[in-house]
Amino acid sequence: MKVARNARFRTTIIASAIVLTLSAAAVWQLSKARCFQLVGEVTCRVNTEGKVVALTFDDGPTPEGVDAVLAALGPRGITATFFLIGNRMERFPGQAERLVAAGHELGNHTYSHQRNLGRSQAFYAAEIARTDALLKAAGSDTNLFRPPFGKRLIGLPLEAERAGYRTIMWDVEDQPERFTEPRAFAQDILARVRPGSIILIHPMYQHNHVAREALPIILDGLHSQGYEVVTVSELLRRSGSR
Repeated sequence: MKVARNARFRTTIIASAIVLTLSAAAVWQLSKARCFQLVGEVTCRVNTEGKVVALTFDDGPTPEGVDAVLAALGPRGITATFFLIGNRMERFPGQAERLVAAGHELGNHTYSHQRNLGRSQAFYAAEIARTDALLKAAGSDTNLFRPPFGKRLIGLPLEAERAGYRTIMWDVEDQPERFTEPRAFAQDILARVRPGSIILIHPMYQHNHVAREALPIILDGLHSQGYEVVTVSELLRRSGSR
């Protein structure tokens, strides 16, 4: 009898461990889902037959990143959306203002760019509000939000919605871990773009030099494929989603 009870106990423990493991895996997958979230509106692309895409940049702003991106976008007459980190805006004053002056759109990418899972609602609210104040001081009146690393469950989207933000994800992301040569980096992105895509590129930090070098190739490739490149807000407006 005692042996049987011990066996049942071990079986219960093993079954509970399996359930907890599967539940944790499901939560992790949900946290990084691109086109679905439990609270608030999320957009990873739009449905359109027109050959138009939105170009977005994450992180920063840094002087080297802003310099490189403006040099590529300006001569081509392209405007894009930049999701900026609050503490980077404080460290490099004037860079966000340069983007606004050049006609680009800014978005909120939280204050510290920490993984926003398992935090308090006060933490989420402060991350959004501190960056919101900095964006407004730079001359931007944005309602676009992107979570760090694309990770969110309920708390962060809830605070973003309360602050009047719309969560913007992406359907085409750069892959610097796979492509370390600028042309291959660019060709990978160009092969995955489709009408209504939201493209994500990371050009802001020193180690992002391949992305910066690939950007002109990407822009020229989009043009040769007949794509118009616009901001996220313009893409939403074109699709009737705004």
